[in-house]
Amino acid sequence: MIRLQMNYGQKLFLTATLPLVLAVVTISVLVTLQSRQMAEQEIHTLEEKLIAAKRDELKNYLSLARTAIINIYGRAAPDDEEAKLAVTQILAGMLYGQDGYFFVYDYDGNNLVSPRYTQLIGRNWTGMEDPNGTPITDELIRIARTGSGYHGYEWTKPSTGERAQMVTYVIGLQDWRWVIGTGVFIDDVIAAVSSARATVESRIQRTFLYIGGLTMAALLLVFTSGMFINLRERRAADAKLKKLTQRVFDAQEEERSRVARELHDGISQILVGVRYALDSARRRFASDDARAGETLDRGIAHLSGAIHEVRRISRDLRPGVLDDLGLGPALKSLVEDFGHRTGIKTEFSTVPFRNRLDDDAKTALYRVAQEALTNIERHAGASRISVDIRGHKNGATLRISDNGRGLDQDRAAASPSSGLGLRNMQERIEQLAGTLRILSSRSGTVIEANVPLTHILQPEGGTGSPKQTKASA
Repeated sequence: MIRLQMNYGQKLFLTATLPLVLAVVTISVLVTLQSRQMAEQEIHTLEEKLIAAKRDELKNYLSLARTAIINIYGRAAPDDEEAKLAVTQILAGMLYGQDGYFFVYDYDGNNLVSPRYTQLIGRNWTGMEDPNGTPITDELIRIARTGSGYHGYEWTKPSTGERAQMVTYVIGLQDWRWVIGTGVFIDDVIAAVSSARATVESRIQRTFLYIGGLTMAALLLVFTSGMFINLRERRAADAKLKKLTQRVFDAQEEERSRVARELHDGISQILVGVRYALDSARRRFASDDARAGETLDRGIAHLSGAIHEVRRISRDLRPGVLDDLGLGPALKSLVEDFGHRTGIKTEFSTVPFRNRLDDDAKTALYRVAQEALTNIERHAGASRISVDIRGHKNGATLRISDNGRGLDQDRAAASPSSGLGLRNMQERIEQLAGTLRILSSRSGTVIEANVPLTHILQPEGGTGSPKQTKASA
């Protein structure tokens, strides 16, 4: 299975763009829903207004028709055929517009007047429906029996011969049992509503395009910014890495120079003295000089000094006691040796660790102490030092204090080489996610290194209960 690994720039871009994309999608959905809802309300209102106007128009047409026949209908008896014929003639002649006309049915479903569709006259149309199954004749008769009302259905348009939606208004002549009505086609209303919907959809599409354009511009801006930040951070990291590498090289060269000086000034001089003593002893033995034994003893003493120097240099490079006995005994040996070598009064204190430090923490704290003592010896001019190492619930703390002249922090900041030891201590502790504090004044300096609890190991052979044997650092 292939696993994709993202670099820092890709993670940054994804982190920045994902919320933006989610926000844009959410906003787009909300805008679409709100726009469509508002548009539907507007379209529905428009449709209602247009249809209401059509209905008012139908009422006016029926009022004109009623005015035209009211005198005849009002004086006629229910069975006055002459009056009925006169009324049908009047209504058949009242045409308006391209498609407007009046129609008449009796309550039995017989068509009496239909000037635009003469083929309907004289036939019974009970049960007639439009293509959608909407009843026509029966519903018109029902409405007329109740007085008046509207009814909508599909009907053939006289001017085009095509079917279209129609709204009719009918009234009932109860004495004659007639249905008189007229209708208007509302295809223009449907066209206006469809046009409004098309306009709304076009407006929504434009809004989507605007949102998409703004989103792409924002993503491009985020991508460009991320690339710029990534390049800048990479350059800064490269520069920092170069400085760190150079510092490592400088530290290595300094350590090599120190070892070379100690070998040359210490062991080399002692070995030269041993050689001269052995040469002198050989000559005196050859001449049976009584002082040959003294010279040989002096050479042996010089050789013992050389062995001691080799052990000291080896201990400075990597003390074996650190691996064998732990941090506490190693620091104690370091402090005691420092006191013997420099004559400075030393004090060492520790509290046995309930848990053990890991190798990285032991090495870092030992090197911090070693660097601090070296700085005290070279620069502090102190007469007394104190070293304390102890474990606690938050980890471990190494505290080194002296009564010297303190640190000139301005000079250390101005000269990178003078603060190399302090930077080394700082970096060692930072690699352990710990903290290093340096408090300095004219009365002395305190260096405190703290290692977090993550570098404390559990006691060997158990779960760390109080009854178990406590292991030292």
